[in-house]
Amino acid sequence: MKNFSFYQAGILLVLLATLNGCSVIGDIFEAGLWVGVIVVVVVIVLIIWIIKKMMS
Repeated sequence: MKNFSFYQAGILLVLLATLNGCSVIGDIFEAGLWVGVIVVVVVIVLIIWIIKKMMS
């Protein structure tokens, strides 16, 4: 029974380290998402500005 609790502690430590890494990766992807949204908005505004310049 002692070995079983030792294995549980090892698995718990591995899970804690992995889950902490996942939150970091999630934050990086969230920042990337917002950068992507800003780039798309800037490109759309630029296209609209070019089209308006060509029409006038």
